[in-house]
Amino acid sequence: MGIRFIVYSDSKEPVKTSLEAVQFWDLLQSEPLQEEDADENSVATIFFTSGTTGNPKGVWFTHRDLFLHAMSTSLVGSAPPLSLTTKDVYMIFVPMFHVHAWGYPYIFMLSGAKYVLPGKYDYSLALRLMAKEGVTYSAMVPTILHLILSQPDVTNYSEHLRRWKVIVGGSALPEGLARMARSFGITVIGGYGLSETCPVLSVGYYNSLLEDKEEQTRLIEQISAGAPIPLVKLRVVDEAGRDVPTGSIGEVVARAPWLTREYYMDPDKTKELWRGGWLHTGDLAYFDELGYLHIVDRDKDAIKSGGEFIPSLLLENAISLYPKIGQVAVVGERNEKWGERPVAFIVPKEKIGEEELRDFLMGLVGQGKIQKWWIPDKFIFVEALPLTSTGKVDKKALRDGLQQKRSQ
Repeated sequence: MGIRFIVYSDSKEPVKTSLEAVQFWDLLQSEPLQEEDADENSVATIFFTSGTTGNPKGVWFTHRDLFLHAMSTSLVGSAPPLSLTTKDVYMIFVPMFHVHAWGYPYIFMLSGAKYVLPGKYDYSLALRLMAKEGVTYSAMVPTILHLILSQPDVTNYSEHLRRWKVIVGGSALPEGLARMARSFGITVIGGYGLSETCPVLSVGYYNSLLEDKEEQTRLIEQISAGAPIPLVKLRVVDEAGRDVPTGSIGEVVARAPWLTREYYMDPDKTKELWRGGWLHTGDLAYFDELGYLHIVDRDKDAIKSGGEFIPSLLLENAISLYPKIGQVAVVGERNEKWGERPVAFIVPKEKIGEEELRDFLMGLVGQGKIQKWWIPDKFIFVEALPLTSTGKVDKKALRDGLQQKRSQ
């Protein structure tokens, strides 16, 4: 049998299409009433990665994988600072095709919480829907949070936003955006995972070492990639697969009972993914002394300048702290002298002079937060950043655009 499509209409009228398709409402009527036992180890889902660093690759998961992942993520959801209960109302801004909406359709059914579907991503409408339905918890990529908080009428929902808890994943949560969210009274935390990992590996919940720390320390840790959730083992290793010391940068490798076993029909990529018996994420990071993971870059996004490594995510985080910055993405551009140099694409909140931004970054150099040679050679101000289908900033498109300008 070839590929078939399911077509749907709210009116329940048949959808006219040239595709080989079945009507959703006809399919619902023909659904067998008797329950059928499914083997927990049979394949439940298969989908393709978003392809931000290469060609999309197929990953699949069993019923058992999805169940164990939902159980473990539910455990950390009940821990502070989220402290979710059955009275919380979920609205998840993650497409269903993006790693099962991060597993939340299964998690909310386990918890018995109310689940609100946002529909089309109209962010002014989303604010109204959140207030109407009493939404208290959401999950999203950083771009979505920025767009919601940038709505002209966002201050009309201040009372509701103070009750809102948000987990941000898909890419690093900039400290500037986190502080913007906190200015509204929003509880915001970070998380980390991949399509290959179902996806959650770590969340910025409070572990036993963090619970009694001062507020500033808790904030920095909770907006990091977080601490491993139950049943997850994470290591940060060098090129030889050896653990690096605490605070040193290496590649994140993982084990958990729900990770994909292989790339669909791609044995070579599977072998590369699972070399040494650990799933290789391709992410560069370090563990701090409290056990929290800090992602500094994707291996393929890392900027190599003059033989040294510039972590683009740390540089983006520094730039995001400037009050006039809305969004920022840093990529490397080929340079004859240095190999690569950083270029910052910026969506400003208000008019910014390049010199004032350079002065701000030099101030961070003086505080030891960044290196002087990290400061980008170019600042390109844009109205919006290109996004992937899952709402993440498409750095590949930014690099391609720079390359096209060079070749013209």
